[in-house]
Amino acid sequence: MHRYRNTSGESGVVAYDIDKDSITIQFSGGDRYLYTERSAGAENIARMQELAREGRGLSTFVSQHIRSRYARKLN
Repeated sequence: MHRYRNTSGESGVVAYDIDKDSITIQFSGGDRYLYTERSAGAENIARMQELAREGRGLSTFVSQHIRSRYARKLN
C-alpha cells in the first residue's frame, strides 16, 4: 500500500492501493476497505483515485459521497 500524504494533517486515511477498477483504503483505525466500480460507481472510483494521488480530500469524499458502498472489508 502507498502511504497517504495527508496534506491537511487531519485525514482518517493512512494508506491506499489503486488497481485499474478499484481502490483499497486503509483508515487510521487499521480497517481496510475495497471500493470497486461495481460497488461505488466508475466516476466515484476515478475521483477517489485522483484524491488519493493528490493526498487531500479522500476521507471527506468517502464520508460525504460513498459512505458504505464498499465491495468488502478486508480485515
